[in-house]
Amino acid sequence: MIPVHRHFQNTLAIVGLGKSGLSAARALTAGGAKVLVWDDKPEAREQAAKAGYTVAEPNRENWRLVRKVVWSPGIPHTHPSPHSAADLARSMGIPLVCDVDLLCESRVDPFYVAITGTNGKSTTTTLIHHILASAGHKTAAGGNLGIPALDLPALDFTGSYVLELSSYQLELVPSLQAAVSVWLNISADHLGRHGGLDGYVAAKTRIFRNQRQPSTAIIGVDDLESAQVYDQLIRSDLGTVIPVRIGRAVPKGVYVIDGRLIDATDGRARDICDLKGMKALPGSHNWQNAACAYAAARARNVPVDAIVAALHSFPGLAHRQQLIEVIEGVAFINDSKATNADAAARALACYDNILWIAGGQAKEGGIASLEPFFPRIKHAFLIGEAMEAFAETLRGKVPFTLSRTLQNAVEKADEIADHGDTVLLSPACASWDQFRSFEHRGEDFAAIVRDLAEDEPDEDEDEDEGVTEGTA
Repeated sequence: MIPVHRHFQNTLAIVGLGKSGLSAARALTAGGAKVLVWDDKPEAREQAAKAGYTVAEPNRENWRLVRKVVWSPGIPHTHPSPHSAADLARSMGIPLVCDVDLLCESRVDPFYVAITGTNGKSTTTTLIHHILASAGHKTAAGGNLGIPALDLPALDFTGSYVLELSSYQLELVPSLQAAVSVWLNISADHLGRHGGLDGYVAAKTRIFRNQRQPSTAIIGVDDLESAQVYDQLIRSDLGTVIPVRIGRAVPKGVYVIDGRLIDATDGRARDICDLKGMKALPGSHNWQNAACAYAAARARNVPVDAIVAALHSFPGLAHRQQLIEVIEGVAFINDSKATNADAAARALACYDNILWIAGGQAKEGGIASLEPFFPRIKHAFLIGEAMEAFAETLRGKVPFTLSRTLQNAVEKADEIADHGDTVLLSPACASWDQFRSFEHRGEDFAAIVRDLAEDEPDEDEDEDEGVTEGTA
């Protein structure tokens, strides 16, 4: 935990008592601030009171001395309609911030690498952290990745914070001043929370707001909106702006062609390494992640050889195209992090003969955009709230089963799978209809698959007993 001394003897309010809210409460209390906490859930308020925090309902009287409100990014404060506490804070002139902003205020000396985008944030954040750590740097990764910002270790000027930042968080970090910012891509997501695509893009661009010379911005330019942001940045006084492209060369940038990572930032193309053989980074979307991570590490002065070695040793992330088991020649892949169609497309592009498990709480647009990948899908198993809607999209194009539950989907997929098939959990949906989180969904998938693996007969025992395929 990082104590926040900057607000010693000041009063701050915390709205939302999830992981980041409770982390902020601990850090502010340790730094000598007076903390008022609130959550709309009675059980959360009860637990906070038992922990010794002052529970105070948001109103003018309770908040008359409040300097800042530490806001849980998951609670709407603008669109689709603001929480009443957000309206109260604005009417009283009290700024809303999140826990990441308290970190940026409290630890001004370390090197900050901030990462955003619609897809690939967690992989890129973890990969940059892995590269820096492998090269001997003191580094810590967190933010939207899962570890609350104030639960990270306290780093000094020699260290680097690598922070995954969602659009929700970026609206609440006025103190962020990244030395390196990484913008991966943009596709339609969370539009209801931002009033449309323009609002979503505007929230993301806050990652660059306080950057000045000699900072570095790294931008994937493969989609139209990102390319437009790049054009805006190169006309600003931001510092160095590095474009990243997949499939084509880009001047003064980093790009990948046929799996080869190329660095042309100094004006001449230099072949760095072949990404095709890196099993933890499959597919062109992961090549974008790797290219952006490479550029970020170079901006931190990590030698090229050290970066390449770290790319090879990267173990990958749970719930991101994670191979769980291979059972009788059938690969079971956990891509539970694919919570929208664009993320699912990245996984569907990597495999053939797919037994696809999809569904949950649908995002904007459903799965109509995935039709180019339908020929890769042997059969779909649909679960959750989106099951019927997804069935209508697939009808007449892909065979499907209304499995309803993940357990049923995995078991039915296993029944019809042939050697060489891939059972792919890549839901294109949020998880909250049936699970606590995408992690919970992925963990359940892994547990079900491992139970199936344990039930398979031991091949060595069969051979000892003289059993051969087709004669038992």
